[in-house]
Amino acid sequence: MTTAQKTIGLLALQGDFDAHKKVFEGLGWRTAEVRTKQDLNRVNALVIPGGESTTLGKLLARIGLDTNIKQRAALGMPLFGTCAGMIMLANRIQDRPEQPSLQLMDIVVARNAFGRQVESFETDIPFRLAREENTIVHGVFIRAPYVTEFGAGVEVLSLFRDKVVAVRQDSRLAIAFHPELTDDNRVHAYFARMVEESADA
Repeated sequence: MTTAQKTIGLLALQGDFDAHKKVFEGLGWRTAEVRTKQDLNRVNALVIPGGESTTLGKLLARIGLDTNIKQRAALGMPLFGTCAGMIMLANRIQDRPEQPSLQLMDIVVARNAFGRQVESFETDIPFRLAREENTIVHGVFIRAPYVTEFGAGVEVLSLFRDKVVAVRQDSRLAIAFHPELTDDNRVHAYFARMVEESADA
């Protein structure tokens, strides 16, 4: 399958998935909204956008998409989680052992770690878009989490105030902030390259 034939799916249960859609389509990618197992079967990668992570976890479990996503991830389907999406990908959520997650990345995440909604902020942060090179991207932090622990197989891509705010593990990317709310498409382009390089899932 060529890159032109691949489709990036956008989990469309809540959150601003449409903002992600516009960025990827601006980069020339075909996208599709994902709400069911049938939708998931038609895409080659999945974006899990921001939103409310507890609600999102319950919705995924109710319709059985949590199991389907794990099955596709085991086959190598690339995943990209932002904000609540990072929380959903984590193995564990700090101080909330009862909260469901997909447990697809070897990370522990603290929810709302930078403060409440009224304490949201924007700032420039370093981001490793290439293996040996940091660049500066603009981050929008809205009730953002950060990573408190990570395993040996996890690559740290970005730090802010010495907190881990972007990580990659194999074909999975998790980011605490909202790149879709800026005019900078480089983080999305980074994930698109991951999709290009992935085997057909």
